[in-house]
Amino acid sequence: MNPAFLALTAVAGAGLGGAMAWYFAGRSFRNRLAEFRIQAAEDRDRMIAVAEEAVRERQANLDRVERRLDLREKMLEDRAILFDQRETTLMQEQRHLRSTSTTLEERSRTIEQELMRIAGLTKTEAREIFLRQISDEFREVGARRAKEVEAEMLTDIERRARKHLLDVMQRSIVDYVTEATVAVVEIPNEEMKGRIIGREGRNIRSFEQITGVDLIIDETPDAVIVSSFDPVRREIARLSLMNLMLDGRIHPGRIEELHEKASQEVDRMIRDAGERAATRANVSGLTPKLIETLGKLRFRTSYAQNVLDHSVEVARLAENIAHELGLNPEVAKRAGLLHDIGKALGPEFEGPHAITGMEFLRSQNERESVLHAVGAHHHDIEPHSAEAIAVIIADTISASRPGARRENLETYLKRLAGLEALANDFPGVHRSYAVQAGREIRLIVKPDELDDLGASRLAADVARKIETEMDYPGQVKVTVIREFRKTEIAK
Repeated sequence: MNPAFLALTAVAGAGLGGAMAWYFAGRSFRNRLAEFRIQAAEDRDRMIAVAEEAVRERQANLDRVERRLDLREKMLEDRAILFDQRETTLMQEQRHLRSTSTTLEERSRTIEQELMRIAGLTKTEAREIFLRQISDEFREVGARRAKEVEAEMLTDIERRARKHLLDVMQRSIVDYVTEATVAVVEIPNEEMKGRIIGREGRNIRSFEQITGVDLIIDETPDAVIVSSFDPVRREIARLSLMNLMLDGRIHPGRIEELHEKASQEVDRMIRDAGERAATRANVSGLTPKLIETLGKLRFRTSYAQNVLDHSVEVARLAENIAHELGLNPEVAKRAGLLHDIGKALGPEFEGPHAITGMEFLRSQNERESVLHAVGAHHHDIEPHSAEAIAVIIADTISASRPGARRENLETYLKRLAGLEALANDFPGVHRSYAVQAGREIRLIVKPDELDDLGASRLAADVARKIETEMDYPGQVKVTVIREFRKTEIAK
């Protein structure tokens, strides 16, 4: 076959294949283009629908906002109208108030001038009177309130003080043995009485002259009574009499000899008693003179209470009270032990035993705080220290314990009668009664003569007068009773 023909045939076949390929490619492109156009039309329609829906919703929202704005605008217009009406009303009321105020001021001036004319007082004078009346009323209210506060404070203070004192008293419990001014000496037989009396009473006269006591020899079997107001002298006489009976030689010379020995023995007992008291009270640094003087209190009594035992107890109580209240316990217990030392001093010291004791302690170079507490324990001088108050309280507790002190019936009755007589001397007192063995005085006052404040003042005045004019053991409570009664009869 001809090569040229073959080549031509190949070229023709290739052109035909390319034409057919182009044809089919163009046809596929047109189909794709048609599909794109359809898809674009659908997307356009969908977007148009979405946009139209959004426009409709926006329009609806705008419509709602417009309606709300219209409603609010109408409300604002109504409120503006209401405010205008109120403003008009207020302006009218303001004008009315101005007019009324002017009228009232004119009437007030007229009334004030009329009152000044009727009362004969100027405005300043009337104001002063009014203020004075208000001041008096408030002063009375203040006094009542002060009394209520004082009562509340006293109740609280009494409760707390009672707790502290009970604690102190429980830690300082002691036993009491009351003493008398006589001593009973037992004798072996009745014959000894005759020997003591001696021929024509020579021995008993010598004994009484030497010892300074009264020797009572009566019909009491196997006993002789030694009587003396001086307990030291009585103790010396008792020892002398006992030694005489043991010795068997009873005559004036032997009496004098044994009396001297008994005096030395009592001096030794006094020193021992002073040292034991200082040890019991845990007080150190006392001079020998103080120890000796303190020991003399062993033979002293106050309403049958042994003064030395009382002093030791006061020292313990004062120390415990000082511990409870945060005070100086050393000063309190030292002053408590020495507070009654004036009772052991001789006649060269004149005056109340608290003052004489203070002066004696000053001569022994005691510290000033102790001197003040000793001198103030019976309020002979005004107590200015807390330790002095502690000693006063301790002294009162010791003297007021049940069984601590006693007094004879005659003295007791005189004291109660004097207490009632003292209270009856005050104006406004209807009746008075001494109760609780003279530890309380109750006053019934006339309500039409004394008010409540006057009753309070009366209680204080009576208490002060009792302190200054009467002697009594412990303390006396003053109670004023004021009661108003009104009785009517229904017929």
